[in-house]
Amino acid sequence: MNAQSQPQLIEFLRNQLAIPTDSLKMAVRYTESSVGSLPMVLWQYGFIDINQLEEVF
Repeated sequence: MNAQSQPQLIEFLRNQLAIPTDSLKMAVRYTESSVGSLPMVLWQYGFIDINQLEEVF
């Protein structure tokens, strides 16, 4: 998954959850190099909490 494949998700994460761009870039790089979804990576690294993760899903 890359940022271009899910622009609405990236926009939601930036605008609604206020995830910093650098954090999103790091998480996108991680999901591209391994199996994992962007929201789960953001949660695993502490960029979003469990309530925000539920909101994304």
